[in-house]
Amino acid sequence: MASLRDIRNRISSVKNTQQVTRAMKMVSAAKLRRAQERIFATRPYSFKIAEIISHLKGQIDPTSHPLFEIHEEVKSVLLVVVTADRGLAGAFNSNVIKQAEEQIRTEYKTYHESGNLYMLCVGRRGHDHFRKRGYQMVGSFTGVFDRLSFKDADKVVDAVIEGYLDGRWDEAKVVYNEFKNTISQNRIVEPFLPIPASQFLTPVMEQDSGPTATVSAESHIDYLFEPDPATILNELVPRYLNYVMWRVLLESNAAEQGARMVAMDNATSNADELLRDLKLKYNRARQDAITKELIEITSGADALEG
Repeated sequence: MASLRDIRNRISSVKNTQQVTRAMKMVSAAKLRRAQERIFATRPYSFKIAEIISHLKGQIDPTSHPLFEIHEEVKSVLLVVVTADRGLAGAFNSNVIKQAEEQIRTEYKTYHESGNLYMLCVGRRGHDHFRKRGYQMVGSFTGVFDRLSFKDADKVVDAVIEGYLDGRWDEAKVVYNEFKNTISQNRIVEPFLPIPASQFLTPVMEQDSGPTATVSAESHIDYLFEPDPATILNELVPRYLNYVMWRVLLESNAAEQGARMVAMDNATSNADELLRDLKLKYNRARQDAITKELIEITSGADALEG
């Protein structure tokens, strides 16, 4: 049986840990509010620019732009996996990694076995996981979520486009967590290159767009473009891809903060339960010690009288 000192030390240790988890929960809650504001402001613009590009593609031959051209034979593939740099966020990182591994197992197994699967990871957790397992890493962006900025999205997109135009990979997809609400996320595998013919909508985007998306898709509106559609398309495509990646990073950041806040809240609650059990155990041990001392005193007094 543990001594009173051991139990007291453990109670002190649990209290210190609880203070840390409570502080981390408060920090994550503050970061989540800022992340939510940014992502809610980003989603409408992302949807609208995709709608404009869809109209522009109808005015010209989309195959004239290299980022729209679908390769007849896909010889190599790039997966961009977005995770966090830190843990203590529940199943946030493991869910994205499992989704990426499931994608590899079901669609890209032959590419992986033949050495034609490439991995680009945003976040230290994903990079460390796939590097240790021998995947071909073509880039790593760690620490970007400490001071997340639009330039980080530009750097990731530049690396993806450069390899695509050089012929290193014929297809690129992004795996990430989409922020649904504080306690849950959607695991998304989004096509990135070549730019899909129809606009890709995540579950949250479908819910937010509502009937507007159906009306936009079914309506036939003639737009007047100045200058010509080809020039506008060439200008908008890089911006569109940068904004898609920016939205992905913001979604992942908001989902990470929500997952960490929930995980730290659960840890704080578990610490409360553990403290109750330890205090009960301490009181019982203290009572046993007092009882034992009383018995020894009584026995000693009886021995002296005898």
